[in-house]
Amino acid sequence: MKQVALFLLLPILLLSIFSSCNESEALPTFKISGIPDQNISELARRYSEFTDYLSEELDVKVEYLPTTDYSATVTSFSQSNTHMGWFGGLTGVQARIAVPGSTAIAQRARDGEFHSVFIFNSDYEGCKDCADGTPGLEDLKGFPFAFGSESSTSGHLMPRHFLMENGIDPETFFEGLPIFSGSHDKTWAMVQSGAVYAGALSEAVWEKAVENGKVDTSKVQVFYTTPPYYDYNWTIRSDADEIFGKGFTEKVSAVIIGIDDKALLDLFSANKFISSNNSNYEQIEGVARGIGIIE
Repeated sequence: MKQVALFLLLPILLLSIFSSCNESEALPTFKISGIPDQNISELARRYSEFTDYLSEELDVKVEYLPTTDYSATVTSFSQSNTHMGWFGGLTGVQARIAVPGSTAIAQRARDGEFHSVFIFNSDYEGCKDCADGTPGLEDLKGFPFAFGSESSTSGHLMPRHFLMENGIDPETFFEGLPIFSGSHDKTWAMVQSGAVYAGALSEAVWEKAVENGKVDTSKVQVFYTTPPYYDYNWTIRSDADEIFGKGFTEKVSAVIIGIDDKALLDLFSANKFISSNNSNYEQIEGVARGIGIIE
């Protein structure tokens, strides 16, 4: 009798197993990206550990999709290839314009008062009349200069903004047009090599490069730090809850803000993440529209 009962239950058990498998396979993958503001190996390590953490905490498969440049990160987000991105202030604004209703949900504590730094090569045949050999912004006239990516907040937008506030037109002030290195680490490397006299980059990337002993600080030094502004943020698409379930956006935000693993935080040059919102980046949008980067 038991054998008959088992025989009758077997199809039900198999159906349950197959149904469970199909449900698991049907769960979407939460795809993320981040602006390529550093070298590939640094980014690979950062997002490998971050996706592992996120996947475990959210109980969904998480995949990192690398992008070739800042604009590609925004495009990937706008075309639904990714659901969330680690953006700079400018690219975050561009992403949220491209996908209305999307939200900046988290930022590093330091991103509320972020800075760019201007660095110079003291071995370069630069300003000979500068006090202690250290130039001011006005002393960069006629010398080659590098920004980072054209879409970078801390490597281009805000440095350009503060140069213009000091009466400097980057298109005519330097030796030729400014060079766009493509990323912060390439900017300090260009200055260190003597390819350019000076450049502007993220304060966070600069500090980390110095801390890790990558920069020859006897040769390359900071001579100007910008006033503060809002910068990096995690922005999630407006349809995330529709795809992953009600409350998913809030859950992602809580999981990111809850990171307390110092090693993981260090990969983002952060001591902690805090909540954010779209209004924090209104200044960035205003500057970008004023310069013509956003129409």
